[in-house]
Amino acid sequence: MKPLILIVEDNERNRKLVRTILEFRGFDVAECADGEPAIALAKSRRPALILMDIELPKLDGIAALQRLRADAETAAIPVIAVTASVTPSQRQRITTAGFDAYIAKPIDVETFGETIQRLAGRAGASA
Repeated sequence: MKPLILIVEDNERNRKLVRTILEFRGFDVAECADGEPAIALAKSRRPALILMDIELPKLDGIAALQRLRADAETAAIPVIAVTASVTPSQRQRITTAGFDAYIAKPIDVETFGETIQRLAGRAGASA
C-alpha cells in the first residue's frame, strides 16, 4: 500500500504541481483547499504526512495545525508547512507553532520530491 500524503493548498496550480510530483514518486494523494476539511480528511484517512499551506481562506494552516495536535487521533501525524512566507519572523512563527518542518514556495521540484520522500519514509517507519 502506498503512503498517503494530504495536500492542503488553496491555489489549484500549486496543488496540481505538488500532486504530480508526489504521484510520480509513488504516493497516494488526498487534497483540499482549506484547514477545516483538512482536519476531517486527516481523521478519516490518516495520512502518513500533511503538507499544509499557511495562508488559507477560512481556517489558516497554523490554526489547523493546533487543532490537529490537540486531537489524539491526529496529533502524531507529521505536518510540514509549505509556504511563501519565509522571512525570519515568519519562519519563527512556523517553528513555534509546532510544524515538523517547512518548505519554501516556490518549490524546487527536485529537492521537494527528495525531501518528501525522506520525511514520508521516516513517518512510515514510526507508524
